Amino acid sequence: MKIFDRKKYILLGLLISLLIFGFGLMAGPEAVDGEFNVAMFSFRRLTLAPILILAAYGSMIFLIFKRK
Repeated sequence: MKIFDRKKYILLGLLISLLIFGFGLMAGPEAVDGEFNVAMFSFRRLTLAPILILAAYGSMIFLIFKRK
C-alpha cells in the first residue's frame, strides 16, 4: 500500500525547496557592534519571506491530506 505516488513526492520536494528558499530570503545582514543596519527591515525579510514560508507550509498540509 502506497501512501504517496510519484507526483506527490515531487511536489513535496518542490515545496520543501520553496521552504528552504524562504528561510534563505529571511537571512541577511544583522546589527554588528551595536551599529544600526536598515537592511534588517527590508521588504524581502519582513514580508516576502514569511509569505513564502506560510504558503509552503499550507501547501504541504493540503498535499498531505488531499485524497487521490
